Amino acid sequence: MLDTETKRRIDTARDILVGKVPDPKSQVEQITIALIYKFMDDIDAQAEELGGERTFFAGEFARYGWARLMRPGIGGHEMLNLYAEAITRMPENPGIPPLFRDIFNNAFLPYRDPETLRAFLKVIDEFTYDHSERLGDAFEYLLSVLGSQGDAGQFRTPRHIIDFIVSIIDPKKDEVILDPACGTAGFLISSYKHILAANRDGEGNSVLTPDDMTRLADNFQGYDISPDMVRLSLVNMYLHGFVDPHIFEYDTLTSEDRWNDFADVILANPPFMSPKGGIRPHNRFSVQSRRSEALFVDYMAEHLNPAGRAGIIVPEGIIFQSQNAHRHLRKMLVENYLVAIVSLPAGVFKPYSGVKTSILILDRALARKTDSIAFFKVENDGFDLGDQRRPISENDLPRTALAVREYLRSVSSTKDTKVHEDVTVVVTKAKIAEDGEYNLSGERYREISARTAQFPSESLDTLVEILDKQRRPITKSDRKSGPFPYYGATGVLDYVDDYIFDEPLVLVGEDGAKWGPRERSSFPVDGKVWVNNHAHVIRPMRDRLIDRYLIEVLNQMDLASYVTGVTVPKLNQRNLRGIQIPLPPLEVQKEIVAEIEGYQKIIDGARTVIDNYHPQITIDPGWPMVPVKQISSVQSGFGFPTRYQGDVSQAIPFLKVSDMNLDGNEIEILSWNNTISHDTLAELKAKSFPKGTVIFPKIGAAIATNKKRILSRESTYDNNVMGIVSNLDKLLPQYLYSYLSGFDLSTWASDAHPPSMRKTVVENHEVPLPSLEIQQGIVAEIEAEQALINANRELITRFEQKIQDAIDRVWGTEA
Repeated sequence: MLDTETKRRIDTARDILVGKVPDPKSQVEQITIALIYKFMDDIDAQAEELGGERTFFAGEFARYGWARLMRPGIGGHEMLNLYAEAITRMPENPGIPPLFRDIFNNAFLPYRDPETLRAFLKVIDEFTYDHSERLGDAFEYLLSVLGSQGDAGQFRTPRHIIDFIVSIIDPKKDEVILDPACGTAGFLISSYKHILAANRDGEGNSVLTPDDMTRLADNFQGYDISPDMVRLSLVNMYLHGFVDPHIFEYDTLTSEDRWNDFADVILANPPFMSPKGGIRPHNRFSVQSRRSEALFVDYMAEHLNPAGRAGIIVPEGIIFQSQNAHRHLRKMLVENYLVAIVSLPAGVFKPYSGVKTSILILDRALARKTDSIAFFKVENDGFDLGDQRRPISENDLPRTALAVREYLRSVSSTKDTKVHEDVTVVVTKAKIAEDGEYNLSGERYREISARTAQFPSESLDTLVEILDKQRRPITKSDRKSGPFPYYGATGVLDYVDDYIFDEPLVLVGEDGAKWGPRERSSFPVDGKVWVNNHAHVIRPMRDRLIDRYLIEVLNQMDLASYVTGVTVPKLNQRNLRGIQIPLPPLEVQKEIVAEIEGYQKIIDGARTVIDNYHPQITIDPGWPMVPVKQISSVQSGFGFPTRYQGDVSQAIPFLKVSDMNLDGNEIEILSWNNTISHDTLAELKAKSFPKGTVIFPKIGAAIATNKKRILSRESTYDNNVMGIVSNLDKLLPQYLYSYLSGFDLSTWASDAHPPSMRKTVVENHEVPLPSLEIQQGIVAEIEAEQALINANRELITRFEQKIQDAIDRVWGTEA
């Protein structure tokens, strides 16, 4: 487990480099090179202590030893020249193993500032390690800064997701384990740790023999197209005990050199994206495609040994896209390889990507023994789905891993298949194959399995006319002011021709829309309107289907399984026609619609109350006007280094303008993305501010948003925020907030670009100041009003659930 002191040192090293080496990947490379340099010297020092000799820094390379580099009195330019020369010449060093020579190959110092180097090496000099595992953990933390997307579409896979997949696939000590898109070797390291943990006796001692360890070292293999990733993987593997790791710079999709190499276990998160123009693969793939994710899955399936297993993370497009290549790939998987699919939450790769992903579980032996495929769904992975990915208590991974393992064991033993019905749906291969699409979206089968429909279901193809031929895109320059609404883009038109609709219709979003339950992707239109090519236009057969009933059913369904496309999700006309909905008699539809419309009126009324409420004070002309500085203290925030951002475990929240983006009319700051400790606050010579401080943005376009919030607890804030700390003997914070809620912050801002506030302007602003008793009365009245606003929010939540319950009853599902 990485200790906090080592983490702090790595962060400090990055902060020193950032002015000269702004690219995170280059920072990692420089720290990697320096750590390995220091580590080699540590090995030499340990050898001397045990009576041996130096090997890494011996002969002509002795002059580059760490002690000589860091000796007292060495000049800045001499240190810089010695270090730059050392890392450049290190590949020539006969005393280091080939792996280290490869690591230093093409290494260089990208800056020539002696003071930056001195400060940087001073931090590196503080690193001490008692064994390589600890260094390996530190190095994996260093790699975490490479979370952003790489040139080839790589994303760093979260450690808990890697461990989850490894626990399901369960690699064994005598199996060949491959990651053909290995990145920084996360899957290989996790597999190695899994095997070590599985081979211990009751007292925790390893039962692996020397021969076992030798085979293990030979059995782990990784490929990557990026030389930088290969270098980082080599270091990571070495520092976890692999003296000669088998990591190769290799283009898995275009090279045939390793086509005849097979594996018992394959684990990977292959690149989600393809370069412009697509991949140009060789001709030995079964699937003809230029999409990297399709080719990688094909490669991994075809390179499993007869009893081989694989766990592969794939973008959702693989699951249901209708292109011939994707359909052919799914057919091949269903018939020969696939045993289970685990659907992951859409935010697993945030903040780097919001792509929805799933895990394919392949097992060639089990696939021959079963005529079914199991679908599992993870709702929560232990972290929220925002960009910060903060830890939460809900975590489905342990339960899902157990369910998958038990299902696979039951298939293997040919006993009755054990199914955890709350997370599992088992579907026959014949059912999946029946329409020729081989759709692998669990939601499609989960809805059918989970609901015993109260009424028969029919596809939209038999219930609606799709009028898409009567629509077309209109360029922005063509749009002119006029009386006709134009759906799908901003503006109204004055055109009247064959493309205009003049009857009640239903619109269903085609692309760029959200597709989860309760997402409003469908809505009615009436009168003369234009519709562009971003929405389908539907005319229900009204002797069988009521418009509003169709809209409510579609908006409560999860339509993701009918959507194709990764970059721009798209509900094409073919899939739209295939959507199945329950079809009660018209009289029942009318009853359901009447019920829902009654609930909707309550929701709309509550929303109107919330949207129009703003706390207001009726100012008595007799109240004295007092400058802010006489009744409070105006405080600007502080600049916080980036290394403190994203940590929510410390005592003091530090707030940014983004933390003020609360929904509705919330007054207090109740959540935050960053925290800091009291000690660090003192170290940075910053300070915290008390509960009740009224804060607002002071720089840039955010001023115009007029956001004001009250601190709900002791906090601090960054230098884009200003706060007013009340003198409680004269001014109540809630009264000040209520006064400011009707005040335009831009009147305090300068005319500069970007606009900003001066502290003196705020301090000199005069506030109407009644007695504390009157302020308390005003605050009590506003708090009572706020309670009513919160009650309206609760009302909305309750009646939205009632609408959901009404639709659930149609499907035969009890709320």
